[in-house]
Amino acid sequence: MADGLLLVSNLSVRFGGLLALDGVALEVRDGRSTAILGPNGAGKTTLFNAVAGAVRPSEGRILFAGDDITSIPPHRRCRKGISRTFQITQPFSGLNVIENVAVAIVSRGVPMAAALREAADYVAFVGLEAKSAAPARTLSTGQRKRLELARALATRPRLLLLDEVTGGVDQPSVPELLDLIRRLRVERGITVLVIEHKMDVLHGLADDAIFLDRGRVVTSGSMADIAAHDEVRRIYLGDADAAA
Repeated sequence: MADGLLLVSNLSVRFGGLLALDGVALEVRDGRSTAILGPNGAGKTTLFNAVAGAVRPSEGRILFAGDDITSIPPHRRCRKGISRTFQITQPFSGLNVIENVAVAIVSRGVPMAAALREAADYVAFVGLEAKSAAPARTLSTGQRKRLELARALATRPRLLLLDEVTGGVDQPSVPELLDLIRRLRVERGITVLVIEHKMDVLHGLADDAIFLDRGRVVTSGSMADIAAHDEVRRIYLGDADAAA
């Protein structure tokens, strides 16, 4: 489709005798937010890793903005406009907040002085301006999630992969994080692909969704479609009525 920014077709990934992904197809449309759902072991993170270039597919193709990126390394995908966050945040603990973000900007070839000035914009956007000079190791889990997001934004992505953005975050901080993700699309024009275990979190956030189980696509559609699907209710929600 013309508005398909990311197209994944017949994607399979094997780890020895384990088939982690089995013929997965996925379209992420430009300017929209797409969720990847499924139980533990469904293949969600493997799919992320394949799109980001951290694992090599055994079969299938990955197209981004019309280019075949199936075999190119992660740093080249980043230059093309794909960035990601991680479920377990990985800041440079010896650097402060603004320095952590500046490192991502320097990787684009920007001098450090200019990188620090640009980093201030991303730090302010994610709500960490007051923590700019704080060592990354002193941040709370929610603040680390925000820092991870700022570092990803510093690569100037067209597509942002968000892995469990609310994982480990205290409940009162979750609405602010979700609002931040919405602003990525509205204010920055970034397309979002998100893994999130909490289905209720994604209502009102994701336009489209794909549900995986055991490496295969069970169904795809709107969040309402996913939530109403009998197999999803049986697998994911433990709905005994759906299995009857």
